Amino acid sequence: MNGSLNAWWWQRVSAMVLTLCVAVHLATMIWVVHGGLRALDVIARLHGNLAWGAFYAVFVIAAAVHVPVGLRRIADEWLNWRGVWASRVSMLIGVALALAGLRAVYALIGGGAA
Repeated sequence: MNGSLNAWWWQRVSAMVLTLCVAVHLATMIWVVHGGLRALDVIARLHGNLAWGAFYAVFVIAAAVHVPVGLRRIADEWLNWRGVWASRVSMLIGVALALAGLRAVYALIGGGAA
């Protein structure tokens, strides 16, 4: 599989995962807000919950896979940036997203403050 086809495949797979994660996240947030909970209440209930931690870790990883591919395409099509530097910058952004998101998930499940 060449690089372009491989990137296309990863973006489509990550989009499918993101679709499910966004739907679950939004449905849950609507449900808890209508139940009268505030953000602090939700965080307190999620604190230490490994199942929700795993869910949000998958969410973060899917976003960190999805975003760099899209940014690379935008850089190519809109800014005419091609080559190794455009790829490196988009991948660096994906790594930064993954690290920031996984740090927040770690804090959520009880590993410390984000």
